[in-house]
Amino acid sequence: MHGPDPSCLYPMAGFPRAVFLKNFITRPNIQVGDFSYYDDPNGAERFEERNVLYHYEFLGDRLIIGRFVAIAHGVRFIMSSANHLMDGFSTYPFNIFGNGWEEGFDPAAYNAASRGDTVVGHDVWIGTQARIMPGVTIGDGAIIGAYAVVASDIPPFSIAVGNPARVIRQRFDKETVARLQDIAWWNWPQEKITRNLDAIRGRDIAKLEQAV
Repeated sequence: MHGPDPSCLYPMAGFPRAVFLKNFITRPNIQVGDFSYYDDPNGAERFEERNVLYHYEFLGDRLIIGRFVAIAHGVRFIMSSANHLMDGFSTYPFNIFGNGWEEGFDPAAYNAASRGDTVVGHDVWIGTQARIMPGVTIGDGAIIGAYAVVASDIPPFSIAVGNPARVIRQRFDKETVARLQDIAWWNWPQEKITRNLDAIRGRDIAKLEQAV
């Protein structure tokens, strides 16, 4: 056996609140890697509807989630369309209500204000009820604390908590982080991952580098 099938909808027998998220993604502007899961007792299958907010294809921003990401209950991704234009006197979105209020509005203004893609790296753990704001990048191996509001980029293998989220410490020293990113075990074939779980879960970087 080489671990679970990444195409399995409910990878934990008798525990339907956890899903392999990729298998429930239908929108072209959301990408999720293998083995990333979302846990929600109220229907994890509805992630796109309830957890990715203000995400419209016309703006072009994408939500990209890597492999082996653990997303706890209630995490929300706020996308760029949530933002209102602030250059004029009013921030009210008159144009979206039509009936003449759309006249004179330049849609390019929204595109110019977009903060771009929201990217979650590989092997990231996002704690319950965290909020991920538009256009941020969360690096590989990072941990986001419960109820954190992530409004700026989080470096790889760091721990961030609070509102706004701030890095409280690095999980490993810079040399180890660089070596881990070179190894990139999350991109290994599933059989190799299975053979080397002890090294992946362990603390011996040399052993992980020597994995075959």
